[in-house]
Amino acid sequence: MRALLQRVNSGKVTVEDRTVAEISSGLVILLGIGQGDNEEKARFLVDKIANLRIFEDDEGKFNKSILEQGGEVIVVSQFTLYADTRKGRRPSFTEAAPPEFAAPLVEKFADLLRTRGISTRTGVLGARMLVEIQNDGPVTIWLEK
Repeated sequence: MRALLQRVNSGKVTVEDRTVAEISSGLVILLGIGQGDNEEKARFLVDKIANLRIFEDDEGKFNKSILEQGGEVIVVSQFTLYADTRKGRRPSFTEAAPPEFAAPLVEKFADLLRTRGISTRTGVLGARMLVEIQNDGPVTIWLEK
């Protein structure tokens, strides 16, 4: 499981000219589900993300987590995080989980964030999404389990 976190001033997901998720300050999480991923990996990453100190305190230091900051989250399923570009010019996505396996795990991941008290919205798995990210910092963190 791979998660690319972006600390944002705002984030928005649009599908077919309709806004499906929108937040102000918080995180946009691009989430890739790989072959063999499971709920244990999701729990590990959610715990890491919920407590990761990547928000600034009054002195400008990374001392606050999303829980302490009170921000919101958008989770966007992103199978392209599993792109293999070692051979040729076209990426291979054979390590990415198929949609029927990934969809419930993405939902479980979002639900686990919600159980932590984090306001969480999601994109639409399998849809062509326009994701707007106003990266704050910029702060971008890669996590993998």
